[in-house]
Amino acid sequence: METVFLLVATEVGRLEEVHRRLKAEPSVVEVEAVTGPYDLIAKLEAPHINQALDVVVHRIRRIPGIKGTETLVAIGGA
Repeated sequence: METVFLLVATEVGRLEEVHRRLKAEPSVVEVEAVTGPYDLIAKLEAPHINQALDVVVHRIRRIPGIKGTETLVAIGGA
């Protein structure tokens, strides 16, 4: 199983809506609001890294209210 962490910046006033829509994605196993330059962090799991990245690019980044994202691929072993 591959793990990806996604940092998400939302448009003002859209945090709850984006949080709800991220939680509804089947590959998303956890979503938390955070402080700093990003508003949310989401943990995704998929059988293959390409599947996880496909979800990010073709599903999550298209959610209305998302201003920007940064994708962090877990490498394990640390």
